[in-house]
Amino acid sequence: NWGLNMKELERSLAEAKAKGINMVGLVLINPGNPTGQVLSPDEVKDIVTFCAENNLVLLSDEVYQENIYREGDKFFSSRRAADELGLIKNDAIQLCSFHSVSKGVMGECGQRGGYVEMVGIDSEVNDCLYKLAASKLCSNAPGQAMVSLMCRGPSPRDASYESHTMEKKAVFEGLKERARLVSNGLDSIPGISCQPATGAMYCFPSVQMPPGAIKASNERGYSPDTLYALDLLQTTGICVVPASGFGQEEGRFGFRTTFLSPESKYVVDSIREHYEAFCSKYSN
Repeated sequence: NWGLNMKELERSLAEAKAKGINMVGLVLINPGNPTGQVLSPDEVKDIVTFCAENNLVLLSDEVYQENIYREGDKFFSSRRAADELGLIKNDAIQLCSFHSVSKGVMGECGQRGGYVEMVGIDSEVNDCLYKLAASKLCSNAPGQAMVSLMCRGPSPRDASYESHTMEKKAVFEGLKERARLVSNGLDSIPGISCQPATGAMYCFPSVQMPPGAIKASNERGYSPDTLYALDLLQTTGICVVPASGFGQEEGRFGFRTTFLSPESKYVVDSIREHYEAFCSKYSN
């Protein structure tokens, strides 16, 4: 699965230091993009501890915190982990936590609004960030109103409470069903393997590439999954992101896709048909 591997994290840091790279921060996206995973409380605590011990600023992207679909999974924030570990009290962690109205269950992609909460950040750095923010255009009034609604929705006494709750639940249940449909559908295609999407709005399947596709991509100077993604787009109109753009193990190929489309079953069926034709086209 896409859970945390601390040995790999430590190896990666040691390798970077050996190359003379000055590591100053770590970005955590939980629930995950592109993998669609939800980290456990212990995994989040391991990351927070790792950053504290190595003096790394932790940039915690938590915009999908309400998009959790598997029974028993719960969102566990980096700030809560740092607090329970005593790192905030001891001023032993530098943490920036992000949230946005443009993603998650709200998913108002046309709206622009969000926040960053900074913990343990030097006051002079805070001043610089506030000055930088003040020099730019702020979110417009609807975007700011959306942030307020995201953080503090209608209370049970408000007239809009029932309709807001019903609409939000309908959006969530739709995402949950499509997460199951797309991840299971992709995993059922021979040659494609996909872990269940337990959070966020993404699937990140691996794809077995036929020998001819690897050869053709090498001749054209880009990765095999880029060749696959371009062929998929040209043939079906479906746009996915090559997994090579995110970094992956040598020899692994794949793509990232969302399950936002109400026509997700059609998308999966189209990917199935295209993959069969793609493998035939590049069989040798």
